[in-house]
Amino acid sequence: MTARSILITGCSSGIGLHAARHLHGQGWRVFATCRKPEDVARLREEGLESLHLDYTDSASLNAAFDDVLTATGGTLDALFNNGAIALPGASEDIPREGLSLIFETNLFGPHELTRRAIAVMRKQGHGRIINCSSVLGFVAAPWRSSYIASKFALEGLTDTLRIEMRDTPIHVVMLEPGPIQSDFRKNSARYFEQFVDWQASARAEQYRTSLLTRLYDAKGRDRFELTPEATTAALVEALNAPRPRARYRITTPTKAMEVARRLLPTRVLDWILAKA
Repeated sequence: MTARSILITGCSSGIGLHAARHLHGQGWRVFATCRKPEDVARLREEGLESLHLDYTDSASLNAAFDDVLTATGGTLDALFNNGAIALPGASEDIPREGLSLIFETNLFGPHELTRRAIAVMRKQGHGRIINCSSVLGFVAAPWRSSYIASKFALEGLTDTLRIEMRDTPIHVVMLEPGPIQSDFRKNSARYFEQFVDWQASARAEQYRTSLLTRLYDAKGRDRFELTPEATTAALVEALNAPRPRARYRITTPTKAMEVARRLLPTRVLDWILAKA
């Protein structure tokens, strides 16, 4: 029997890397993509089929997808849109070019890749598209506006696609992790340094006492933070269930915030989220 195939983005570390290794070990044919060539080389050295794919570069995206189809003979069983970046900072300090980069990476790139996958999955008669959102895809929190905006948009796009695909054999699923152990915060610091002039901000003192400490001085794991295994477990269920759920909420904060969003008045929820 031919191994099932999956394309996973954002595999340099964290959720994507763990998912790629686990599914490879379970017999899947995994195409693990990374933005940086050195990460592609590292994954290839450990035996994974790795490709260069940058969500912000259509040529890179299409070349990677074409390579996958060449390798599989034109089929793809599943797509896991996992790759994402964050630009921390107060909303009033996020420049247009910074917000644009976040949306190119977290929304437009996944959408373009999904369109390619749908065409293949329609032709072969089956497929699963799984998008990685976040607890910040349905509740807000300070200092994270650009990431939150992109994930809210991804949730809307995914929900609509799921409804539209009801008359096809393609399942569309959303994973909603909360705090997961990864290099995500460390990686976001470089975008903060590139785009945010915090010293000129009206909130400079708040940056010093809050965000800078979190970005550069945080020690150890966050409260409630889980390892990537938690997300991989949900991914495996979404891939194997005959009728996968529309969304899989992962970590205690994600589950708690879903309940709070439904039950609490907006002002009360805002007070809680302001402390996040």
